[in-house]
Amino acid sequence: MGALSAITYDYDLDVLIVGAGFSGIYQLHKYRLLNLRAKIFEAGSNLGGVWFWHNFPGARVDIPVPMYEFSSEDLWKEWYWSERYPSQKELRSYFEHVEKKLDVKKDVCFDTRVTSAHFNASKDRWIIITENGVTAQAKFLCLCLGFGSKPYIPDLPNLSSFRGSGGIIHSARWPRDGADIKGKRVGVIGTGASGVQIIQTLASLPPDEGPNLLTVFQRTPNLAIPMRQEKLDRVSQDKAKTLYPMLYRRRRQTAAGLSFDRYPKNFFDASPEERILLLEDLWQSGGFSFLFANFNDILTDRVANEEVYAFWRRKVRERLKNPDLHEKLAPTIPPHALGAKRSSLEQCYYDVYNQDNVELVDIMTNPVVEITPKGVKTADGIEHELDALILATGYDSVTGGITQIDIRGIDGTSIKEKWQDGVYTYLGLTSAGFPNLFFVYGPQGPTAVCSGPTCAETEGDWIVSCIKTMLEHNVTRIEATHEAEVAWRQQVMSEASTRLISTARSWYVGANVKNKKVEILMYTGGAAKYTQICQEVADGGYEGFTLSSTEGNVDLIRDKLN
Repeated sequence: MGALSAITYDYDLDVLIVGAGFSGIYQLHKYRLLNLRAKIFEAGSNLGGVWFWHNFPGARVDIPVPMYEFSSEDLWKEWYWSERYPSQKELRSYFEHVEKKLDVKKDVCFDTRVTSAHFNASKDRWIIITENGVTAQAKFLCLCLGFGSKPYIPDLPNLSSFRGSGGIIHSARWPRDGADIKGKRVGVIGTGASGVQIIQTLASLPPDEGPNLLTVFQRTPNLAIPMRQEKLDRVSQDKAKTLYPMLYRRRRQTAAGLSFDRYPKNFFDASPEERILLLEDLWQSGGFSFLFANFNDILTDRVANEEVYAFWRRKVRERLKNPDLHEKLAPTIPPHALGAKRSSLEQCYYDVYNQDNVELVDIMTNPVVEITPKGVKTADGIEHELDALILATGYDSVTGGITQIDIRGIDGTSIKEKWQDGVYTYLGLTSAGFPNLFFVYGPQGPTAVCSGPTCAETEGDWIVSCIKTMLEHNVTRIEATHEAEVAWRQQVMSEASTRLISTARSWYVGANVKNKKVEILMYTGGAAKYTQICQEVADGGYEGFTLSSTEGNVDLIRDKLN
């Protein structure tokens, strides 16, 4: 640490934010209002967070507007969307609109990837080093990295041997000038959210623009739900905007951070007629209402979940012309509980499998043996010859974005080392041994089971209020206690044990990454309940935290905070 102390830093800050997506922009704006010295370090070349990087065909958000935007009237009053579920192109335009309103970029260092952050305990400062040599010291470090910022490439034998003319493309790092797939034989490994969007989009291209053959390598079928995309006009949005303030208050009151909540009745407490009518209504409405506005117990009761799965299976099989695809795409026995893995929203995903130029390879029963110079070889001995191979294999989700940075706290232990055998946080916002470090939309928070902008604002408000309170009372350091994070971990695990989300091997539990500890990575008790818990901790004088003050009498400070 002595060597770090001797460095002349490019920035001496109150707050250093990492990431220029929803969370980072929201916090920067709030810190400016407090007249704090704050900057964002962003690895990408523009605003948007994941929407800067998501460049693959068909990329679009799966949360409807106006839920997927900031709640500030200054930002939504003059903004109009063209679709209910905006594409990445329109989302980038939205962030440019935000830039015009908030002048964000003047406090953002782009193309600045943080590689290390070490805490200087003698000065209560974080020392931040970046890949391009920019440095900073800050009283507080806020990680706004999202749950998907470290792409994951699975351990496929001989992957580097592939010599197809279109090369290997990861969905999270799609070429900014596009990829040439016209008339080519294209393989896609992975059928998660990005895989579904890529597959349905490439397969729907006109014959003179799309691939000659699209081969999908599927391990687990995606239990995708209809998106029900809609075009939007200015007149209807102007009418709807009278309710926006209420909608934004409401999204803070629900389990998923959306404007709707679970149906207030268990599945088997309803009559057969009530069940089918609700399911049909939700199916026609589209989106995640099918999961989060459905009967109260479908994500906790296996039998109720299987009844809803049977409804889903029937709807999907109706769209598949080839009966041989029924068991592969909508099997009789559920591959996992509906909603236990993140369901994707689809527009024509199942329909494209009716096309002659789309083939499905079930790699659960017929695994990939190796990647060859010509393509993909499966256990049945067939070499699927390809010109381009797309890896829609997602991310080292929730923790990967944080642990890829060399973050070291008081005793020099890295956060990666600390979490190697299990994640420990307090409130999903902090971790013992790492003072004045906060993270948003990360491990053991609501994260991927809550709308991103909702988490950005609720968690951001808590962190900003905490920092404001500390500075007002000359508190120089706040650190979660080990006892508090152990108790929080137990609460996170307890909540998950009552829900079917803990029963599937998914990225929700880290099971998609080789050698990663398998455990629930998110708080599943609902966003509204989570926000209430966090607020109670703050109202109680930040119970579960150790505070240090220049005034010396920490008990007096805590009494003032309480």
